[in-house]
Amino acid sequence: MLGKGGHAALTLMSLLLLLWQEVVGIEVPQDPKIQQDLKQPPTIIKQSVKDYIVDPRDNTIIIECEAKGNPAPTFSWRKNGKFVNIGKDPRVTMRKRLGTLEIAFRNGGRPEDYEGEYQCFAANDLGVALSNKILFRVSKAPLWPKEELEPVTVIEGSTLVLPCNPPPGLPPPIIFWMDSNMTPIPQDRRVSMGLNGDLYFSNVLAQDGQKDYSCNARFNFTHTIQQKNPFTLKVQTMEPYNQTSYNTSDPYGGRKVAESPPTFLSPSGSESVKMVLRDEQLLLECIAAGLPTPTIKWFKRGGDLPAQKVKFENYNKTLKIVHVSEEDAGEYVCRAINHLGSVRHSIYVEVKAAPYWLDKPTNLVLAPEENGRLVCRANGNPKPDIQWLMNGEPIESAQPSVNREVLGDTILFHKVLMESSAVYQCNASNQHGYLMANAFVSVLDMPPRMLGPKNQLIKVLVNNRTFLNCPFFGSPLPVLRWFKNGQGSGLDGGQYRAYINGTLEIKRARKEDEGIYTCVANSILGKAENQVQLEVKEPTRIIEAPTNQSAVRRSKARFHCKVASDPSLSTKVTWTKDGEPLYLGGRLKKDEESLTISSVSEDDEGMYTCTVKSEIDQDSASARLTVLEDASPIPLRPDRPDPPMDLDLSDAAARSVRLTWIPGNDHRSPVTEFLVQFEEDRWEPGRWQDLSSFPGDLNSVILQLAPYVNYQFRVIAINAVGRSQPSRPSPRYKTTGSPPDAIPRDLRGWGSKKDNMEITWEPLHDLERNGPNLQYNVWWRRKDSGDDWTNVTTFQSKYIVHPTETYVPYEIKIQARNDLGSGPESNVVIGFSGEDKPKEAPTELQISKVGGTSAKIHWKPVDLSSVQGEFKEYRLYYSRESSLVPGLVVSKEKKTTGFYTTVPEPSGILKDLVPYSRYQMFMVVANNRFESPPSNNVIFTTEEDVPDAPRFFRINRRSLDTLYLQWGKPLEPNGILIGYQLIYHRVNGSRLGPQQIQTFLQNETEFTLRLPDRSARYKFNLSALTKVGAGEVYAEESPHFTNEAHIDQVDIATQGWFIGLMCAIALIILILLIVCFIKRSRGGKYPIRDKKDLPLDPVDQKDQDGSFDYQNGSSVRDRNENENSSDEDNKPLQGSQTSLDGNVKESDDSLVDYGEGGDGQFNEDGSFIGQYTVKKDKDETEGNESSEATSPVNAIYSLA
Repeated sequence: MLGKGGHAALTLMSLLLLLWQEVVGIEVPQDPKIQQDLKQPPTIIKQSVKDYIVDPRDNTIIIECEAKGNPAPTFSWRKNGKFVNIGKDPRVTMRKRLGTLEIAFRNGGRPEDYEGEYQCFAANDLGVALSNKILFRVSKAPLWPKEELEPVTVIEGSTLVLPCNPPPGLPPPIIFWMDSNMTPIPQDRRVSMGLNGDLYFSNVLAQDGQKDYSCNARFNFTHTIQQKNPFTLKVQTMEPYNQTSYNTSDPYGGRKVAESPPTFLSPSGSESVKMVLRDEQLLLECIAAGLPTPTIKWFKRGGDLPAQKVKFENYNKTLKIVHVSEEDAGEYVCRAINHLGSVRHSIYVEVKAAPYWLDKPTNLVLAPEENGRLVCRANGNPKPDIQWLMNGEPIESAQPSVNREVLGDTILFHKVLMESSAVYQCNASNQHGYLMANAFVSVLDMPPRMLGPKNQLIKVLVNNRTFLNCPFFGSPLPVLRWFKNGQGSGLDGGQYRAYINGTLEIKRARKEDEGIYTCVANSILGKAENQVQLEVKEPTRIIEAPTNQSAVRRSKARFHCKVASDPSLSTKVTWTKDGEPLYLGGRLKKDEESLTISSVSEDDEGMYTCTVKSEIDQDSASARLTVLEDASPIPLRPDRPDPPMDLDLSDAAARSVRLTWIPGNDHRSPVTEFLVQFEEDRWEPGRWQDLSSFPGDLNSVILQLAPYVNYQFRVIAINAVGRSQPSRPSPRYKTTGSPPDAIPRDLRGWGSKKDNMEITWEPLHDLERNGPNLQYNVWWRRKDSGDDWTNVTTFQSKYIVHPTETYVPYEIKIQARNDLGSGPESNVVIGFSGEDKPKEAPTELQISKVGGTSAKIHWKPVDLSSVQGEFKEYRLYYSRESSLVPGLVVSKEKKTTGFYTTVPEPSGILKDLVPYSRYQMFMVVANNRFESPPSNNVIFTTEEDVPDAPRFFRINRRSLDTLYLQWGKPLEPNGILIGYQLIYHRVNGSRLGPQQIQTFLQNETEFTLRLPDRSARYKFNLSALTKVGAGEVYAEESPHFTNEAHIDQVDIATQGWFIGLMCAIALIILILLIVCFIKRSRGGKYPIRDKKDLPLDPVDQKDQDGSFDYQNGSSVRDRNENENSSDEDNKPLQGSQTSLDGNVKESDDSLVDYGEGGDGQFNEDGSFIGQYTVKKDKDETEGNESSEATSPVNAIYSLA
């Protein structure tokens, strides 16, 4: 536990860091004039590696050290902490104006004499910069010690280990085993080499004794191989060994060899410990003995092996993990199995870490009297120690300064002076390594300067967004303001926006924006200014563009290209064909507005582009010329293009490749676009995806690609008709891998439980992986705590931090990485751990003012720290328990409303209440997940108010002089109803007559109004009444009745005259139906007449369909007798119909059927005619009048 002093120190440190958090140093531009005059402390720009091993055969050894600064730095070296006097050693020289050491051995000397730890110092008037400590060593390839090796005797089937014990070289040698014939020893599940170089036999076979075994060590630096004396192996067998009896299925040739259960040769015992450093390679080994040869299996206690990181080598005897992270720590178990049993060995892996940067210190440029800070944060396991140096010496030994304060990993600078310039070194070290970084603090005192060209003239297009640049510099940083035409108080706002870097934005340039703009930079050291003249021009554009044309060979073609531009700008029009310049002359002629091609040939076919350029803009338009063989009057229809052909890849680069193709036939419609698609075989094999689109006049393009993808491409041509079929795929092209470029998106932290925080993010897309084994580095720390970052590396898209305190803020950031390196870090986001139920409830909930539809409430707030989460709102639950109107049933639905307030005495208005009702309510405080216990329960009643509108209002007209009005009670009376009020006016066009008022008791719901005349029309306003007053109005207007047809249908239907009219109409319809039926049954259009000897009436003419339309009253019978008296008795009647086959069909009206006294019978077509026969009286021939119908049917015919 920290004492009071520790807490005070932490509080002070946090406060100071917070005050310095927003301080940002001056960014010095890379302008040569500025850099030339800029005084700058030294900066190391090149140095040798920390562990520097050289070949002893080199004649010259170089230890690099280069630095920059102004004034130019001078260099010195220390070896093993002591100053190196270069002038005293003739073999050692330093390169001119550089700090690089050269040690020459051409004239003797041994490199071993110069081994040691070197460090370079670069100094000028403003400070001293240090290189890393460079450990210089000479590579060594020692010989094997001489030894006499006795033959190794072993019984067949037993285990054997041949030790190697290579000499300790620098760097360590690579070990391999061979026999005396320089043939590599074959290795398999039974025989293999361990990580220590020893050769292990799980069980020995008799044929193992047929060769010797020699361990070899290869030293890469010296390119030498050292060989150990060979082992001779003698294998004793229980039965005679016959080489010809060996086979792989029975390696012992039928001999009896004692089998044995598995045991471990390496490592020994049942458990061991392995330590590995973060980002290094983890190798775990288990080699087992036994007969039959055991099988090795691996698993991790408490979880699965990370399949994407783990590789198994040496016949499953070695487990390999590259780029180890903290999550790879734990217990790994290897298990050796054969049919006699199994054995296990546990390896406890500890992941440590050499220091690595969290915040590397960077150079800081300040103006006098400014504040700043240097931050040096590193992590490791164990946690590294941070040491600050100033100009190469421990900062504790430097002269104290009131302008500088060291707080752990941070140095704060307050109101710096010119003499505060220095170079600071941060050293982070633990037992596994160290990091060192230089960062200078340069105090710069420079009056304002303009960096851009003087008095620029800028021409821009009207209505375009425009930027006027005025680069400047000074220390302290000047304040820059813009003026127009030397007037005004500074341009910023409205049409203008001034940026901190000196740029002035004009959001939409207009003619009135022309003028001279002046930028003025001011600081305490002076001022500087520059001018920019702005001219606003009309755009250059093609107002009549060329159009696609088809021309017959040897005819003339003309493309129009009419241009409009600003009069003050000169323009130039050029023509190209298929992207190549067009050389005019001969058959090709150009004037101001067109291009003419005479005597067109096949070579002229292509895409012609007109381009007009001015000094500030350009415009272009294209059209295709198609050459036809003849002047066919019927042009062929355009069609989709053929697919491109012969895809070829060239100009391969790490992230791009050139794709070239031959376009197919465009089928009389120019190709406007080529779509390039790709397919890759790692993430989504077989799925084609769009990559890029290119203009139709290109056939060779550079494709921008993602790393670590095995691509193949295809191309689709597009014209006005549609898309072509895809081309054949190109050859595959595999891009090399690289560290990720993308930052995981949607990083957030939230608590799913009260004691955790889930850090989630959207994983990178497959094409953003850029390499194998994609992982995520996740950092978090409690916000404003000053704690170091905690981090973890994971394959997942979520990590749960547990345990945490309830609802505390955390800073979170993330970085993607793969086997090839790490990507950029994300910005820091703020997340929160989980929420818990609020501890306190609001108290003293009460009502202060109640109306009909609202109430004012008050309560005592809770302490926001008791919410245990994000304060969301005070949530009021309320419900309508009953209405004070007797007998009115209400819904008791519980409703909520929220109040967000943090004032000491909160209050709120509860709205949308129903008047004259009884309510109850209580309040809770809520965070995002939970609610507090409820407050006290409050019951209150709302005041009486005016009622709602009547439920319905109908107007009916039951007679010509009355209106019948009917209405329903309001759904919500909002009090005790005392009646209704009806206000109505007579409507006369657009004017209203005098107002009339009628009141009713609460139980009256209808009213009859007598009209002064039938055309009277009224406008009605009906409302219900309580003691408070009249409620919502229900407005209706009576229809304008102009005739009797508008009378209420219910009243008309009850009238006797209406019923009689309907019956008469029904009777007429029935008679007409009977007439139609009889006509259809006779088969003709004409009515049957009584027979008479009368000539054919002149108006009885044949219809178009061959039938007669008789219009007189003669009978059918008379007509038939008249026709039978002719000498064409055998001909059909003129009115008979013709059959479909063209033959004349006999008349359906037989003379016999109409004979006197003849019975009714069927005629030829089966129709019954007898029922229509009219029998004459015996005296009829004596009279001259025609016979009358004597049946009801004849009466009907007479109507027809």
